[in-house]
Amino acid sequence: MSGLPRRIGLHGGICLFFVGLVGLSASGPLGAQSAAPAPTWQKQDTAILRAIDKVTARISTVTAPIDQPVRFGALEIVVRSCQDRPPTEPPENAAFVQIDDDRPDAPRKRIFSGWMFSSSPALNALEHPVYDIWVHACSSSDTAAESSSPS
Repeated sequence: MSGLPRRIGLHGGICLFFVGLVGLSASGPLGAQSAAPAPTWQKQDTAILRAIDKVTARISTVTAPIDQPVRFGALEIVVRSCQDRPPTEPPENAAFVQIDDDRPDAPRKRIFSGWMFSSSPALNALEHPVYDIWVHACSSSDTAAESSSPS
């Protein structure tokens, strides 16, 4: 601590040291090597969701075309965007989903609006007293039709 002015103190000196390291690495060859390209996303026209009815303990697959409402029990689900990564990158699907609780005995209520990610289903899934919903995959309508057809 003898080399630092007294008013900076030990913690301030350590912070200045790390700020200097960050500045060197960002402007030097290390900074250029650490810059990774941003992941590319491919827009798809269909979201494949998984849904649980907790009363019956049934797991269902819900195929939701973009901007078209689909029903699951008392819920109305509208997927606004569904994107996935190409096969050359780590797998990930992201969907922007809006879910309304539309029961006949109560006024319609928006219970979820946000992004869901397939790699982290617990991060931002719908948690409802009766239903759980999360994104499973994104696909084109041709692929979704093939996967839902009986074999």
